[in-house]
Amino acid sequence: MILRRVVYLCLISLFMLIKISVGFASPDLEKLTAQAVILIEADTGKVIYEKNAEKKMYPASTTKIMTTILALEKSNLNDVIMVSENAAGTEGSSMQLATGDQLPMIDALYGIMMLSGNDASIAVAEHISGLVENFAALMNEKAQRLGAFHTHFANSCGLPDPNHYTTAHDLARIGAYAYKNPMFREIIKTQYKSFSWREYQAPVLFENTNLLLGNYQGINGMKTGYTEAAGECLVASAERDGVNLIAVVLHCAQDYRWYEAAALLDYGFEKVTMETMVTKEGSSTFVRVDDGISYRVKASPNEDIKIAVSNGDRNRYALQLEVPTVRAPVRKGQAVGKINVLYGEEVVRQIDLLAEEDVEAGFNIFAKVAGLFYDVIQWARSAME
Repeated sequence: MILRRVVYLCLISLFMLIKISVGFASPDLEKLTAQAVILIEADTGKVIYEKNAEKKMYPASTTKIMTTILALEKSNLNDVIMVSENAAGTEGSSMQLATGDQLPMIDALYGIMMLSGNDASIAVAEHISGLVENFAALMNEKAQRLGAFHTHFANSCGLPDPNHYTTAHDLARIGAYAYKNPMFREIIKTQYKSFSWREYQAPVLFENTNLLLGNYQGINGMKTGYTEAAGECLVASAERDGVNLIAVVLHCAQDYRWYEAAALLDYGFEKVTMETMVTKEGSSTFVRVDDGISYRVKASPNEDIKIAVSNGDRNRYALQLEVPTVRAPVRKGQAVGKINVLYGEEVVRQIDLLAEEDVEAGFNIFAKVAGLFYDVIQWARSAME
């Protein structure tokens, strides 16, 4: 592991030296060795750069992104997993689990994403679905719902199988979905972690297989992968100044996945900028209130609304209000609606609208009449649209 880190740092140092001496304005992506690559903006999924992004490829252990997000959604982090003989005997990268070991789900997920434990991946699949095949069916259903239509999983760990494949674009879609889960992000950003799952066992120190962690500005995780069939693979996520990017490189030349993912991310941070669409202080609306001393309450977004702009696509963004009627009493700071940020027709973010004042419950004839008048106007407006 230490030798691999030294090799990586030497490659990056050499890359930076060449970049400075030759005077590159941006990374030379045409020289990437990866057979398939993609770079997307994580919030919208928009593609910043791609090469062979729809080509069917073996994903190796990048499979475990889907395994982990499904486990987070379909289990409790305090669940205790019993390791079967089948799980303990799984070939490839391992947590060194033994038959009969018991460990919390959360520890298994750290082992899956940090150590790339195939044994933990199988144990998690068996805990949730009984059989790995049944868990793989859940993975495939989820992939379809996420729009990863060119993906098919045969197992939860990524070992080679003719029916286990994906594309760079599909992996980016899956990664972008998982990236929105706070616990997933906590796991993937962890570089070192120690814990023990056996009685009287000294804590074991885990080191993340993602060598970009701690070595690239803004990197915050994702997953490595390698088999002879898949070659060296990496899904890498990073954030700078509010811009969230996900790079995928599949089947790279040996030890080049680190450089190539970094080159893609560099390119993205040059091309994508954050713009403020609406400020928290400069925007407000009114929300209808029932059974209150006032028929409405003033509300404003709980944060500035910022969007990631690239290639002149600012006009593809739009805002949509969700302001259902609320019932009194209403308290200042209470969420009373939402602002949807749309990119094209897809909702890419939701921001809460917070009440700026209290509205007490009570009968007020003027509020009642004003409310009825307001409802008639809203009905007439919607009928004319």
